[in-house]
Amino acid sequence: MKQSTVLIFCLILLTLSGTQGVPLSRAVRCICIEISSRPFNPKALEKLEIIRPSQSCPRVEIIAQMKKSKEKRCLNPESETIKKLLKAVSKKRSKRTP
Repeated sequence: MKQSTVLIFCLILLTLSGTQGVPLSRAVRCICIEISSRPFNPKALEKLEIIRPSQSCPRVEIIAQMKKSKEKRCLNPESETIKKLLKAVSKKRSKRTP
């Protein structure tokens, strides 16, 4: 091999070794695909799960599980009803902790 070929090969190798990998997928992977707008009775809730924004999903997700049907629904965190519900839950929690 000629010296110039070896030199070019080494330069290419050094250039490639300094580059960082880029993630192949930048897809958003939120749990809630569809947000329910159906009304519900807060007394029918068994569990309320709040998922904060993360690298995989940039929005707040609120998942409600119903008592009887065990159905899980994604709720709109911007809805006034849900805001009131979250406020009531946090108020109830703060009363429990001394």
